[in-house]
Amino acid sequence: MNQDAIQARLAAFRRALADAGCQAGLVLTSDPHLSEYLPGYWQVREWLSGFTGSAGNLLVTQQAAALWADSRYWEQAQAQLAGTGIVLMRLGGGAPGMADWLAQQGEPGRLAVDGRTVSLSFWRRMEADLAAHGWALQVDFDGVDQAWRDRPALPAAPVVEHDLAWAAEARTGKLERVRAAMREHGADWHLLSTLDDIAWLFNLRGSDVDYNPVFLAHALISVQGQAHLFVDASRLAAGVAPALQQAGVTLHSYEAITAAIEGLEGEGLLLDPANVVVDLVRRVPDALPTIEAPNPSRLFKACKLPAQQAHIRQAMEQDGAALCEFFAWFERELAAGAALTELTVDEVLTAARARRPGYVSLSFPTIAGFNANGAMPHYRALPESYADIRGNGLLLIDSGAQYLGGTTDITRVIPIGQPSAAQKRDFTLVLKGMIGLSRARFPHGASGQALDVLARAPLWEHGLDYGHGTGHGVGYFLNVHEGPQSISWRAAVQVPLEAGMVTSNEPGLYRPGQWGIRIENLVLAVPAGETEFGDFLAFETLTLCPIDTRCMDISLLREDELRWLDGYHADVRQRLAPLLQGEALHWLEQRTEPLLAPQ
Repeated sequence: MNQDAIQARLAAFRRALADAGCQAGLVLTSDPHLSEYLPGYWQVREWLSGFTGSAGNLLVTQQAAALWADSRYWEQAQAQLAGTGIVLMRLGGGAPGMADWLAQQGEPGRLAVDGRTVSLSFWRRMEADLAAHGWALQVDFDGVDQAWRDRPALPAAPVVEHDLAWAAEARTGKLERVRAAMREHGADWHLLSTLDDIAWLFNLRGSDVDYNPVFLAHALISVQGQAHLFVDASRLAAGVAPALQQAGVTLHSYEAITAAIEGLEGEGLLLDPANVVVDLVRRVPDALPTIEAPNPSRLFKACKLPAQQAHIRQAMEQDGAALCEFFAWFERELAAGAALTELTVDEVLTAARARRPGYVSLSFPTIAGFNANGAMPHYRALPESYADIRGNGLLLIDSGAQYLGGTTDITRVIPIGQPSAAQKRDFTLVLKGMIGLSRARFPHGASGQALDVLARAPLWEHGLDYGHGTGHGVGYFLNVHEGPQSISWRAAVQVPLEAGMVTSNEPGLYRPGQWGIRIENLVLAVPAGETEFGDFLAFETLTLCPIDTRCMDISLLREDELRWLDGYHADVRQRLAPLLQGEALHWLEQRTEPLLAPQ
């Protein structure tokens, strides 16, 4: 991004702040649905700062500007913010919080933010932090609409059925489950704005947001049997509107949600303060009590039904076959001396997936990072900035896809030339952690916080660590990052793992400027028996793709770890071989050779 353009945009934003009588402005990476990936219309922080990472918040005063980003984006942000006048604040690296930084900039005043992008819980925390320094928060400010003259329009892609053969549960049954939860809370109404919850609840899918098969909408659920979906009916594919009406769903325009909330009456409105924006909550009538609790649908959709689990296993087989085809091609081209780049990886791997039955799209931007680029966990090669793949080192590939029957997310590291002893050691320590978590057996009620140490212990033993969580929930042909569960000792809210939850298992190790390693499989929580001490769960590994033994220092692996790896590779070979032929099949057989002699 041109530095002069960024400075001009910041100047226009500062003028808008002055016109509004505000001394500072906060721009969040957010939209009215608090989404992770944003439609172009809501990519305000990126437009204003030039920083393209998927997370980060920008704070601007008349004299200064700062952007807060976590360790996944430090190198990227440092490079993209250079020359813009925006200072990088390293979250987790000793940087002051936003309110503290603001207090250092001068006399207290008013901080403006767009209330359409601020969750109720964040607003409360920010308001309290600001008040401690004498600042006030104003939540009715856009600030860029006039200056952003080519601002993209809101998306309007078609909304289609997720056929019951894939969804495995009718929308009427899902609505009744939500209503039962509403009755437990004593709520007449439930406000829902999170797009993956809405897509899951109504068995609909869209393409308004890159990588997530969702559509822009809000919903109001009545405990009495009515449901109101706020999405333009003209966007619905043929047959969708009658099917929704048959299920008791009334359609309204997307913009009608504000008036609908203002007209609500009843004994209580159930809403999730972490997943609904202040702009909507402020419209709730004073006479209608609000009941705050997590959206019931979050837990419902996190626990995949047996039929959905079967579809996910099939999607993993197709995804694994595509990966085998790609790796066989890649190694052949590499050996032949072909000119390969990080962009080539993305292009050819995406094409391999697209040939597979049920493929819809990627589930996130492919990360292909060679050597130093692999040390940036959310690196993305771009036409104007990428690396050639040649010489010696490690290539990290983190990729995934959306299939009608599931969502995939996998990371593999492969050797380029001859990896060094230090790289093999790092790889093997990460692998030991991934195996340790894969083999976990744990009591029902345990959260990911309790299990995180299993993945980190081999690294901690050597004074090593990684800055991201070990695992995130994964949707069912929905968002690749899905709550409520996670595997992280840093997570603020700990949710017990339940049977049917799909979670990533992805420890890593990153040496800035040198190389990065992450090994990721998706795992399914499954019942593991009952003892006198209660019910236990374990993980079934879902992802099917060889883990490259050429990157390993075998001497660091115990016999039980080697036997787990051999068993995993035997399963991969058995399930993928029928889907492959020729060089891809040969590659699979070669990469799944056992490391131990049979017992």
